[in-house]
Amino acid sequence: LVDCLTATLDTAREVRAFAEESLCQASLQPGYGAALTKVTVNKEVPFGLRQLAAVLLKQFIKQHWEEDEDNFVPPVVSASEKVVIRQLLLTSLDDSNGKIRTAIGMAVAAIGQNDWPEDWPELLPFLLKLIGDQSNGNGVRGALRCLALLSDDLDDTCIPKLVPELFPSLYRIISSPHLYENSLRSKALGIVHSCISMLGSMSGVYKRETVNLMTSMLDPLVEQFSIILNSPVLSPNPDDWSMQMEVLKCLLQLIQNFPRLPEAKISAVLGPLWQTFVSSFKVYHLSIIQASENADNVGYDSDGSERSLESFEIQLFELWTTIVGNSMLAKVIAGNIKELAYYTISFQQITEEQVQNWSRDANQYVADEDDVTYSCRVSGSLLLEEIVTAYEDYGIDAILEASQVCFRESRELKQAGSADWWRLHEASLFALGSLSEHLCEAQDSGYNVRDLLEQMVTDIVGTGIFPYFGLENCISSYAIY
Repeated sequence: LVDCLTATLDTAREVRAFAEESLCQASLQPGYGAALTKVTVNKEVPFGLRQLAAVLLKQFIKQHWEEDEDNFVPPVVSASEKVVIRQLLLTSLDDSNGKIRTAIGMAVAAIGQNDWPEDWPELLPFLLKLIGDQSNGNGVRGALRCLALLSDDLDDTCIPKLVPELFPSLYRIISSPHLYENSLRSKALGIVHSCISMLGSMSGVYKRETVNLMTSMLDPLVEQFSIILNSPVLSPNPDDWSMQMEVLKCLLQLIQNFPRLPEAKISAVLGPLWQTFVSSFKVYHLSIIQASENADNVGYDSDGSERSLESFEIQLFELWTTIVGNSMLAKVIAGNIKELAYYTISFQQITEEQVQNWSRDANQYVADEDDVTYSCRVSGSLLLEEIVTAYEDYGIDAILEASQVCFRESRELKQAGSADWWRLHEASLFALGSLSEHLCEAQDSGYNVRDLLEQMVTDIVGTGIFPYFGLENCISSYAIY
């Protein structure tokens, strides 16, 4: 088998073709899967061959493990060979090579989706034991990666069995920064998020059971969420706020899927959430709006999901929008709506990257502003709309006051000689323009929206500083009224 794998990498086409055909024929013979597994876990075999064997093993499991699968290819793996493969993979989850460890975890998860718990009862106890071994960092990483993959695809029959056994181990990792690095704690939070999501999807049919499970986890979770969110965002580097990102996802699922959870428990995390929101704006303003900090704004995690400060802020906006839309929580934050509107408008400022792109091509401005792709400008508008829907006249008052504050601050920046004063001015107009329908009704009800807009437009026209796209936006906003 090692010779065949080596030959598939040969520079001669005929040698590669013969080796690939040989492997295809070998995949139909008993013992092939076990042999691939032995090559994958053998640390004496060159890394490239181990990685290739792991890829073929994953394909082999998909095609030959279960006869009732859509992509099944005969023959099915024998019961005795399955035992060998499962045992070899489990004992190698702590491989020192990260890529091999991930490949083994993917293979374990693929098998677990079919065999756990009936045919593989020892899987979860083994993973939990591996997670609990603080002296084996690679084992913790391998087990968490495997559980993350496993938890994403479990059905409503497995999750109720998994969560009570798994949660204590995950909580120990999340709550022990002195023992586990942040990347491992983020992975543990990611698994918690998957479990909450699955419990949420089950809540319609198994309401009492899922609420009981969720309630039992709520107190310790909220405590840790508060601790994590209390740490201010200080850098655009995703590694510095990856845990906050996972907490935001968990909170979003909690509020969306369990809107009747005890109000006091969820309310306890709102203060720390505000701390994250405000501190992240300072970083966003410097690194994205002004681009005065040298930051690599976009990256991707091991699952291929985007990791950028923009995506983090959008996640924050989605959570705030969900909170405002929850009747119980909306009452809790009612006294801070003006501040929420103020920061939302501030986040909607045109970024330096947008200035460069739109200055080169005005058509790109039109395309981006009409695009449904989320950004802080779009997400902020959705939050402002939700504020008006939830609080009605009180919400309109808060947004108009926040717009006036932003307008006044832009004037002060202008007088101080700031070259970027117009960004906050434009954001105020953009925010009011995005609420044109609501504010036109408010104008009819006695609100003096037109005079405010006239003052804003008069103050900007003729300065020669406002870019084309911003000027176009403020004129169109004024025309609406």
